[in-house]
Amino acid sequence: MDGTLHDEPQDEERGEILHLRGPVLAGPDREIDQVWVDNGRISLHPPADRRRRGVRRLDGFVLPGLVDAHCHIGLAAEGAADRDGTERQALADRDAGTLLVRDAGQPGDTRWIDGREDLPAVVRAGRHLARSRRYLRGYGRELEPEHLVTAVREEARRGDGWVKLVGDWIDREVGDLAPCWPAEALTAAVAAAHAEGARVTAHCFGEDCLPDLLAAGIDCVEHATGLAGDVLTLAAERGVAVVPTLVNIANFPSFAAAGAPRYPAYAAHMLALHERRYATVWRAHEAGVPVYCGTDAGGTLPHGILAREVAELVVAGLPPVAALDAACWAARAWLGRPGVEEGAPADLVVYGEDPRRVTGVLAAPRAVVLRGRVVLVR
Repeated sequence: MDGTLHDEPQDEERGEILHLRGPVLAGPDREIDQVWVDNGRISLHPPADRRRRGVRRLDGFVLPGLVDAHCHIGLAAEGAADRDGTERQALADRDAGTLLVRDAGQPGDTRWIDGREDLPAVVRAGRHLARSRRYLRGYGRELEPEHLVTAVREEARRGDGWVKLVGDWIDREVGDLAPCWPAEALTAAVAAAHAEGARVTAHCFGEDCLPDLLAAGIDCVEHATGLAGDVLTLAAERGVAVVPTLVNIANFPSFAAAGAPRYPAYAAHMLALHERRYATVWRAHEAGVPVYCGTDAGGTLPHGILAREVAELVVAGLPPVAALDAACWAARAWLGRPGVEEGAPADLVVYGEDPRRVTGVLAAPRAVVLRGRVVLVR
């Protein structure tokens, strides 16, 4: 790539200056010609001492680092990943341009990542809070409704402003998806999280758990394949976000096949949800529901696949720039993280083509800059 230019020997104490010549995409319809990176921060103006310190130039279409809004760094198929496995997951996301992750629940302690300048930033939701014997073994804290409020308070204090509930799962007595929590327990739990300054999100595949979750004041719904009708309208009115995780929803037919021998109603239900997945996402977007991009990576899904999820949102009918917004500018604002602005941390991704028009280019960034350091160049 056009990439490296040193004017004069660098001042090692002050560090390298980066000059990114764009267009720099500061928003879906906002372009800046160029930005500079000095001491890990974005500057919209050239540093006065750049000729003395030396400059490295990167050219291309520049975005703020991508966001995976539903990811599980630190989660392996059997539960918590070891440190080496967690590092590999984080590096895979980073090298794909994902520099901010909302970790949507996992059982291990990944706080050590915060001390690593070469790994993405992680916004944690603590551990999944699940009903006893109603979730994947080894993933969540399993408990009964009377203990939910206490657990929510604990996870809110362990997380980074989020708590994750398992809103529905297969009920073996019913033979189908069913809500995990009574309405009064949800209302008290969401109120407790909000009192702790945390937002609440919930795993939800089916339809039946959604009315109680929205009535309780939920902030976000993961998957949301059952979102429709009056509940969809209410979600739009209240600004409840949805993270569809379509790359995971693609697995519903295999989930159905595994459950069909014992639970035929569940299997038929999962297939129906899968069949209308794209229409569900499209209607949510059209209704004004905030839709964000998340892969559900971790467990059995690989990391570094955010480009696939953006492509799925386009298949669902979102315009390419809206699908990109769901993984970039809007997602950063939703999580309270800056994009391209004066003094912001220099987390940037460079592409050879305009990703607003050619979303497939997201799969192969030309360069990745994390906290002002070039960590990847192709």
